[in-house]
Amino acid sequence: MARYDGLPEFVAARGQALLRSAYLLTGDGHLAEDLVQSTLVKVAPRWRRVAAVGNPEAYVRKMLYHEHISWWRRRSRRNELPSAAPPDDERRPDFADGALLSMVLQQALTKLTAKQRAVIVLRFYEDRSEIETAELLGCSTGTVKSQTHRALARLRVLEPGLADLLTDAETLEATR
Repeated sequence: MARYDGLPEFVAARGQALLRSAYLLTGDGHLAEDLVQSTLVKVAPRWRRVAAVGNPEAYVRKMLYHEHISWWRRRSRRNELPSAAPPDDERRPDFADGALLSMVLQQALTKLTAKQRAVIVLRFYEDRSEIETAELLGCSTGTVKSQTHRALARLRVLEPGLADLLTDAETLEATR
């Protein structure tokens, strides 16, 4: 148990934050749980070294993003594609504007590539810089910039109702 000292406490403290990020990356609660679990299984044997370095969350998050991209690559090699749309629900709940916007954004995010989704989550949800995002994803800052630009343009086409939100994101991007 000594080699896992602190891991249960880390998971208890940061597990929900990791799960939220995983959900934004995958767009599915069950896949998000699987992604976090898969990542933590890979971290566990290295936990003592990871914790000794001093910033275990950064390491775990980087592994989470890399694991997500690995899943995406494996899936693309098998030519699996997600279903076009979720099944229609005959019940029509009355959503508040914020909840509706959140749902529309979530659906739009699922239509992006895995890399574009990862860039958007890191840049705007986690408020990471281009340099931090590039380091976490293992790519250049130019790739982060181009993926951000393409993702925002694609979101604008996919969901015109998000135009105000996307304009705010681009304004934020331009001020950094």
